[in-house]
Amino acid sequence: MPLFSSGFWLSKMKIFHLVPNRTLSWKMGPKKRSFQSSIGAKMPVFEELSIVERFVSLLETCQDVASLRRLHACIFTFGFESNIFLGSKLLNCYASFGYLIESRRVFSKIINRNISLWSSIIVGYFKSNHSSEVLQLYSNLKQQGLGVDSSALTFSLKSCIQLGALEHGRGIHVDAFKFSLNSDRFVGSALIGLYSKCNIEDARLVFEEISERDVVVYTAMVTGYAQMADDRASEAFRIACYMQNKGLDPNRVTLVSLLQAASQLEALEEGRLIHCYAIRRGINHSDEVLETSLVDMYIKCGALSIAVSIFDRTQTQTVATWTAMISGYVQMGEASKALDLFCVMKQENLAPDSITIANSLLACADLRSLRQGTSIHGYIIRTDVHLDLVAVTALIGMYSKCGRVHKAKELFNRMTTRDVISYNVMISGYLHMGFADEAIAMFGRMVEAGHRPNAATMLSILSASALLMDVRKGRWIHGCIMRYGLELDVQVANQILHVYAKCGHIDIARKIFNQIKEKDLVSWSSMMMGYVHHGHADEVLALFWQMKEAGEEPDSVTLISLLQAFSHLGCFKQAKEIHGYVHRMGLDTGFAIINSLVTTYSKCGRLDMAEILFNNMKDPGRTSWNTMIAAHGMHGNSVEALELFNRMKDQNVEPDELTFTSILSVCSHTGLVEEGQRLFHSMTSEHFITPCKEHYACMVDLLGRAGRLEEAYEFLKCFPLRDSISALSSLLAACKVHKNSELGEVIGRKLLDLEPGSSGAYTLIANMYAEAGKWSEVARIRALTKERGLRKMPGYSLIELDNQVCRM
Repeated sequence: MPLFSSGFWLSKMKIFHLVPNRTLSWKMGPKKRSFQSSIGAKMPVFEELSIVERFVSLLETCQDVASLRRLHACIFTFGFESNIFLGSKLLNCYASFGYLIESRRVFSKIINRNISLWSSIIVGYFKSNHSSEVLQLYSNLKQQGLGVDSSALTFSLKSCIQLGALEHGRGIHVDAFKFSLNSDRFVGSALIGLYSKCNIEDARLVFEEISERDVVVYTAMVTGYAQMADDRASEAFRIACYMQNKGLDPNRVTLVSLLQAASQLEALEEGRLIHCYAIRRGINHSDEVLETSLVDMYIKCGALSIAVSIFDRTQTQTVATWTAMISGYVQMGEASKALDLFCVMKQENLAPDSITIANSLLACADLRSLRQGTSIHGYIIRTDVHLDLVAVTALIGMYSKCGRVHKAKELFNRMTTRDVISYNVMISGYLHMGFADEAIAMFGRMVEAGHRPNAATMLSILSASALLMDVRKGRWIHGCIMRYGLELDVQVANQILHVYAKCGHIDIARKIFNQIKEKDLVSWSSMMMGYVHHGHADEVLALFWQMKEAGEEPDSVTLISLLQAFSHLGCFKQAKEIHGYVHRMGLDTGFAIINSLVTTYSKCGRLDMAEILFNNMKDPGRTSWNTMIAAHGMHGNSVEALELFNRMKDQNVEPDELTFTSILSVCSHTGLVEEGQRLFHSMTSEHFITPCKEHYACMVDLLGRAGRLEEAYEFLKCFPLRDSISALSSLLAACKVHKNSELGEVIGRKLLDLEPGSSGAYTLIANMYAEAGKWSEVARIRALTKERGLRKMPGYSLIELDNQVCRM
């Protein structure tokens, strides 16, 4: 029915009939219309109040802006455009529909020297989610010199909370202090909410200033502590206990905040107590927010079965409740159950909101389920769901993790608003696909756009730099980290250390390590791994003892680094001690550390102990088989290595590239040419593995050792020269052994072109000419070596070092 139907006019006539024996008429004035009787007297007050009440009732039930405008015209016709009470209702109605210009016009028509009217419009704008307008109104109110009241202060502070405008909020706090309203419980609660977002201690000082504290004040303080993502959340329970000791009972909002604190602390027992209290007080009955908070708390505390039970018993399962369950399954690593629940939710004809969709996309990303992810994307397009920044970022993350980084980039480029997290997701997506250069380029775009990177950004970018082994980019990223003040983050510092170590700058890595004040286990392990990879096994041992003195207990990664150092130094006794420690600490169930023990024992000459370890493994994986094959190859046991290879296939363990590298190396060192060729061809024909440069190098070495030099040289043409330096050196040595100086000269020239600064290449070529009796060429090569300032690195013995280490 239209707003001003015949029924409305009949009701209006009933109001007019309240005044008997009077003839009512319209009288037009030069500036306004007024409603007067025929004898010129104005309407009695009680009649005016009745009409105002009727207008108020109509304003409160107004459904759209068109009806509101017609009602506004009627109010103007009746001459009530300056009525403060009607005006405040009218301007708030316009604000609720988002028509701020009309709202301001109504406000300007009223004599706005009334502080209650200012407070009314501030409250109305806040409830209509126009927080920026609230702060502008508050500023205008101060310019009027009318003072401020509790409502104006409270809702202006709440607007500061929504906008994150801390400094503006501090200014309002000063105003509250000037007007002696800082101890008001409503103002104080808003101040607590403001300061708890950035500094909980400031919020606590405001709390102490409030003389008359009620449940609202205590709840504001409880909520402030409950939002802390550390142990300070436990203070929320102490505040609640103090409140109860004062004779105040927690309300629903208090309990919701306490449940949030229990979730932060993963305090299941405290969460159960809150649940029991709510049941005793009858607070949880059909309360959507509290039931959703209970589900969320039990999930985060690991009690998934209780959360499911509460969810199933919920009388009215709202979108928020379903979302809490879906989010919980995602957090617990049950992504498939989260997606099943999402499907059931749609079958129940409940329209998922942006948060539900974001969590469902996270589940698809965890499962790498592109089909279901694109299905959800299709649902978004069909139903025209408005996605917020979080949901769009989740969609980008889903495509990135599912390998569709180009689709992710397309969505990212269409975003009108981006934040640090959306950039981080794109950087991680590029890194996941191995596109390290694109990841660093995206970081550059992020900085140019004015976004401040966080620790997660720098960790991803440092990983990209390590992947590229580009120390120049690593230094640039290190400089960015220093500029943004992130170098004190231990995780970031550990990654910087790893980058320098990976790029060969072990001395700079050690300086970074020494600068870390609060070293964690990753710091020690990263430095030890860096030393291992650069052949500084003695430094690994020294660092291990320093770590023990610092009170850090080694984990499996640390022990693997230590075992690699022992294998380089041949310290069998120390390897046995580590083996005993691994057994005592229950770490012998991990394949990685057992494989390291197998390698260490075999390198220390105890292949028998390596075999015992391998044979005692339950269901060894491919890596374990590869380790044992390599161990037998190291000792020249070609028969045993080939037997292991066949056993591996019999147990349905598919060989990989590393398996063939090991087995081809065995064939090379034992002269099994035909077997090596058969295995090489089986890579593509049986196992669908494309040979890489390592496999071609093994075949070159195998054929070179067998004297089939021309055939080996043909293999060299199958991969780029830059990647063939090792194979060229191997073939050159074979040419020397088999006295094929002609081919040796060809290979030698290519080797010198590729490595003009390598003294080893010159030595190989000189030795080859010496074997062929070409002494003039030997003299020429040695003169060239001397001219370029190259010299052969003198040899040295590790026997004394080994003795020193074994005495440690």
